[in-house]
Amino acid sequence: MKIGCRDDNHFFFIRIYIFAKLLSLCYMEDIFRTITDASKAIYTEKRSKFIAYAIPVNTVEEAKVEIDKLRKEYYDARHVCWAYMLGADREDFRSNDDGEPSGTAGKPILGQINSNELTNILIAVIRYFGGIKLGTSGLIVAYREAAAEAIREASIVERTVDCRISFAFEYPFMNDVMKIVKDLEPAIITQSYDMDCLMTLEIRKARFEELVSRLEKVESLRLIDG
Repeated sequence: MKIGCRDDNHFFFIRIYIFAKLLSLCYMEDIFRTITDASKAIYTEKRSKFIAYAIPVNTVEEAKVEIDKLRKEYYDARHVCWAYMLGADREDFRSNDDGEPSGTAGKPILGQINSNELTNILIAVIRYFGGIKLGTSGLIVAYREAAAEAIREASIVERTVDCRISFAFEYPFMNDVMKIVKDLEPAIITQSYDMDCLMTLEIRKARFEELVSRLEKVESLRLIDG
């Protein structure tokens, strides 16, 4: 593959570097579990009421927006405790006790997310105090069970991690590119055909390396950033 110049040893190594970097961007779990829609559950313990929501989110910003909405809706509640998990690799997570004793609310909620192997999810539990203290162990159980109930009410799905690649190539090599598309069946996101053809493909991460490897062999093909 040529990257907009003649193929000598110097540009050969540049080409290898670009493709290695591209592959590294998609080095993550291929399948992840999440929920399709928001769910709600109510758990009571010694007159305290725990209202739990499981909400699909994709970014920290989305999670913050949902938490703010719940704080406004349940402005009279004693606590709005929460935890979220993000990303196919499940490495972006946070929990908050919102005034409850440390480790009695956010961590049990996060524990339920972990035990169900979920990601791209926010679980928030709103507590209305019933006048009877639950103690540390009682709070842990209550927040854990409220979160578990919200998950049980949700629809869980498995989704794949998909990777995209954008590139340009000369029209005479159209058949070579379309043969690869036919064999590997990536989704064609964008395409335009002229003397200089442009295309963006999307494919499951598990097959991305094979796609890149085959495209690399197409003469005149060059990557396009973004």
